[in-house]
Amino acid sequence: MGEDGRRRSFDRAFKEEAVCLVTYGGRRVSEVARELGINANQLHRWKRQLTEAGDSAFPGKGRMSSDQEELGRLRKENADLREERDILKGDWIRKGNSSPMPRLYPCVTKL
Repeated sequence: MGEDGRRRSFDRAFKEEAVCLVTYGGRRVSEVARELGINANQLHRWKRQLTEAGDSAFPGKGRMSSDQEELGRLRKENADLREERDILKGDWIRKGNSSPMPRLYPCVTKL
């Protein structure tokens, strides 16, 4: 946390430069972390992320890596397909839903 009690955020360039100081500068992690005013564990984490993910490391605020985005999209698609399958199999009513069809068209009362 910062001095005012809020979390500090660092941009991609800062993280890469910090890791570069350790990796190519021949300096210790604790030394660089102390100079930058960050925790050594944080710098270790950045170094590991950059080593493992390469260019896709540090995607930014609220953004996911491309693998995480694809996984989320596939999970949503899977859930949608299971729901469609259940409807077609006739399991819709047995799962506690009152009408035989979901209300896909709210303005239509009977199909």
